[in-house]
Amino acid sequence: MTGKRALVVQHVAHEGPAAFAGPLADAGYAIERLCLGDPGFETAGFLSPDLLVLMGGPMGVPERDRHPWMEGEIARLSERLAAGRPTLGVCLGGQLIAAALGAKVAPGPVREVGFAPIALTAAGRGSPLAALAGAPVLHWHGDGFDVPEGAVLLAETEHFPQAFALGASVLALQCHPEMGDIDDGIDRWLTADADYLRGAGSSAEVIRGDHARFGREAARAGQRMLREWLRRLPA
Repeated sequence: MTGKRALVVQHVAHEGPAAFAGPLADAGYAIERLCLGDPGFETAGFLSPDLLVLMGGPMGVPERDRHPWMEGEIARLSERLAAGRPTLGVCLGGQLIAAALGAKVAPGPVREVGFAPIALTAAGRGSPLAALAGAPVLHWHGDGFDVPEGAVLLAETEHFPQAFALGASVLALQCHPEMGDIDDGIDRWLTADADYLRGAGSSAEVIRGDHARFGREAARAGQRMLREWLRRLPA
């Protein structure tokens, strides 16, 4: 497969596709990155890319009044979703998908930060997320999404839905299955979000230790999940 374009939207420079880049390239996608602050970010079209991938960031959908660009991104995302175009969202990206589909995004009872497994639903066990079964994937959030009308819950933890699908073309993730490789930029996360980390009752030392123990397994599971999701996309 050749000639396909994946637009990866990064809301902060250090939260990129990480381990997801390999499966995207293997599936024939040329990756184009669009970062918040780039010229044209607020007007870039979302309909034309063969695949849209929305990454995470420290800003939250409940704070959209503090981030004027967010309303425009949600509006353009709504158009893409209405057209049934393949779309993947991670953490903030998943929350933006939920908001674009009319679902609530709000702070949860706790901040989930660190490596931990997710619980798959029956639907999740029959989905590409089956690749994540038992894997301690990275969590880094305090907000969470409700599952939009018409979508299917695929995974959850005690406090948050973790993934939903809308048909075969839309996947929203709360966790970060793209993270875990040595070169995934985790040190930049730890530096940029040090206060957030302390507020979650964790530390850079804990995250680094768990990254060394669990990261490779998590990233490989995330890659298997993405490869299977891409394989199932409608032609």
